[in-house]
Amino acid sequence: MRALFITGTLIILFGGACLLRSSTVDFNTEVKPIINRHCITCHGGVRAKGGFSLLFRSDAFARTESGKPAIIPGDPDHSEMIRRLTSKDPEERMPYKHEPLSSDEIDVLRRWVREGAPWGEHWAYVAVAKPTVPEVSGASNIDKYIVSAMHDSGLTPAGEAPRADLLRRVSLDLTGVYPSEAVAASFLRSGDYDALVDTLLASPHFGEKWAAMWLDLARYADTKGYERDDSRNIWRYRDWLIKAFNADMPYDRFLTEQLAGDLLPHPTDDEYIATAFHRNTMTNDEGGTDNEEFRTAAVLDRVNTTWEALMGTTFACTQCHSHPYDPFRHDEYYKFMAYFNDTRDEDSWADYPLLRHLSDSDRVLLDTLCASLSPARASVVRRLVRTWEPSINSLTADRFVNGELNDTKWLAFRQNGSARLHAVDLQDRDWLIYRYQAFLSGGSWEVHLDSLSGRVLVTVPAPVTKDWTIASVPVPLTVGAHDLFLTYHNPLLKNPLQSGIMYDWFCFTQHLPGGPEREAVFWSLLTKPVPTTPIMMDNPEDMHRVSNVFERGNWLVKGDVVTPGVPASLAKCMPAGAPANRLGLAMWMTSKQNPLVSRTMVNRVWEQLFGTGLAETLEDLGTQGSPPTHRALLDYLSWQLMYTDAWSIKKLLREIVLSSTYREDSRVSPSSLAKDPFNRLYSRGARVRLSAEQLRDQDLCISGQLNPSMYGPSVFPYQPKGIWMSPWNGAEWVESKDGEQYRRALYTYWKRTAAYPSMISFDATSREVCTARRIRTNTPLQALVTLNDSAYLDMAGALARRMEAAGASPSLQISAGYRLMLYKDIPPASLAVLLGLYQHASASFKGGDPMTVVANAMLNLDEIITKN
Repeated sequence: MRALFITGTLIILFGGACLLRSSTVDFNTEVKPIINRHCITCHGGVRAKGGFSLLFRSDAFARTESGKPAIIPGDPDHSEMIRRLTSKDPEERMPYKHEPLSSDEIDVLRRWVREGAPWGEHWAYVAVAKPTVPEVSGASNIDKYIVSAMHDSGLTPAGEAPRADLLRRVSLDLTGVYPSEAVAASFLRSGDYDALVDTLLASPHFGEKWAAMWLDLARYADTKGYERDDSRNIWRYRDWLIKAFNADMPYDRFLTEQLAGDLLPHPTDDEYIATAFHRNTMTNDEGGTDNEEFRTAAVLDRVNTTWEALMGTTFACTQCHSHPYDPFRHDEYYKFMAYFNDTRDEDSWADYPLLRHLSDSDRVLLDTLCASLSPARASVVRRLVRTWEPSINSLTADRFVNGELNDTKWLAFRQNGSARLHAVDLQDRDWLIYRYQAFLSGGSWEVHLDSLSGRVLVTVPAPVTKDWTIASVPVPLTVGAHDLFLTYHNPLLKNPLQSGIMYDWFCFTQHLPGGPEREAVFWSLLTKPVPTTPIMMDNPEDMHRVSNVFERGNWLVKGDVVTPGVPASLAKCMPAGAPANRLGLAMWMTSKQNPLVSRTMVNRVWEQLFGTGLAETLEDLGTQGSPPTHRALLDYLSWQLMYTDAWSIKKLLREIVLSSTYREDSRVSPSSLAKDPFNRLYSRGARVRLSAEQLRDQDLCISGQLNPSMYGPSVFPYQPKGIWMSPWNGAEWVESKDGEQYRRALYTYWKRTAAYPSMISFDATSREVCTARRIRTNTPLQALVTLNDSAYLDMAGALARRMEAAGASPSLQISAGYRLMLYKDIPPASLAVLLGLYQHASASFKGGDPMTVVANAMLNLDEIITKN
């Protein structure tokens, strides 16, 4: 009997082992991690030693330098890869001169090859499929996913947070500021959480909070960057973001307008302004720099930002070589770059192209002017008046004689100077409009066809000007494109080192029909000084820019010519008939078959609310990024965003913040801490330090100083002298007055080389490049800022005055201040400590302000600098 029992037990154990071993090897979860850890460095996108690469399936099964494939599907015993992994010869065994794979790892690879070496797609590169919601108890679908995962770990959700905590939490998360006293009192009295959420979503401050989040992705700043870091008027893009979020612009439209608003039919000013998303790239105004180098740098930055910010992918790796881990080849980087490489911007000092903001009355004049023109001609005139495009920037000139690019920005001539404009299309163009400065009277310049000795197309007098001036001259009709050689002569110019004339741009176009009255209207609109915003705009066909692969990422070493295209691994998402331009790119990105865009945004929204994304690495959803803790939930919310919510960000946020998971109490139990120390399973409410913007805005609210006005140019709150160093122009930070210094943080003037210091201390970024995720730090410098920075001391003083007005005694005043901050009564122990501080300050600082000392301490309480 005993022998039968043992035999039966062995059969069961052996059978169970066979069943376990008979399960199919999963490429993504078992094979790919081994390859990434041990093999891809030598056999991937960067290098393919021995002619063997494991990056793509076709490469892995191809013949190597030996003439044989390293992997023979279904035959591990004759697969060179398995032989080399198990070889005892140190010169043959792989990984070469590294620790050998474990027996378990080799067994996984052997079984995988035996099963036919099936290749798998990484989850993030597979289109979002309609998910199945777990059949477990839960208040919402989100909770069902969370509870299902929590049960597997023996955890249970925490209860709901108290009303006061929920009020502050959801207000800061949705609007970034405290609600009005009436809204707060209504919720604390009624507990109607749904109504509170709807009120906050409808608040105009909602757009400000979420625009502040987007500014990091857009690398928004009020300056151009690099050495000079001069000012840039691009704040209308920030205002466009606020309005778009407040209007709940569908996310697919939100992206389309930012990527290609200028390519939409009859683009509006707002659609042009949206494209400033990719005009936040830096411009190098330093004299002596190569404009083409920094134009190219801006184009590459647009590629990298598009992938990192909008698709959570480290595509920048492929600039120099094929991606080491993900399915993107080196040449595909430059095919994608071609979408952005044909834009009009050329690292010009003025940041061309610009949208000129005409007044309402001027727009009426422009509409009237264009009404009697043919649609094609009206489009040209309208674009020229609104943008001064398409113009030839003088910085593209070459072949200088007695001429130069002044400060590498503008074409300038000395006596008998000359230069070339290359391949200018003159077909059907009989009018030259140009912008110039002449420094000395008596000069004139000529346009020669094809060479310096070629036919003179036109001779143009150059009267002296006080500043930049726009002028025009008729030119004879000429067939085709030609090199144009410009020459300048001035008998009064005696100093051989002095420049007599300088040019900004040239525009060859058709003369406006209709007589002098119509031309006068056109001229008044074209030359009127108006505000501007940098925008995106493509070259016309005759100014098309060819794109090449950069060998090893070096822009000076051009390889094969490429045309716009997306990576082959994701090409199936491209809608049929999509144009090969940025609009087609936007259509590809917002296709519901694109696996990355919706997941990236859902992950980012979750991170804003819980402090960590469902996949922690917002910038990398690829095979080397952190895997999602709740992948099915990520896919559920991504599906909902696209199919159910019609890309509505407000609906996505509403569903999340109404869930029981979001509303959990953040207090930590010993069991929860032991089993879920980093709260990845959401067994309790998230406890996250406020962002730099939230912290400043919250303290302005509490102190009663917040100026709620919206929009407009950036402002200058308090900043110590000496932070700015602009020796080339002497620019200084001049503090705003009349309440402007108390506006929300996102309106603070942002200088890339000297960003606002107190916000930098709380992990804000300089925004020279896209930042997909701020890494939270905890340093003593942060406490020094909130305790000593004059802006925070000012807020503490204002809070102290509010506290003193709320009660007759220090005890009542401190209690009132605590309710202002946290909507609840102060614990007796905390009140005793703060009263002690008040008494100590009264005794130590005769004639001082003890309540300001107390208010300053209260603004530094842990409850205040975190959401819970």
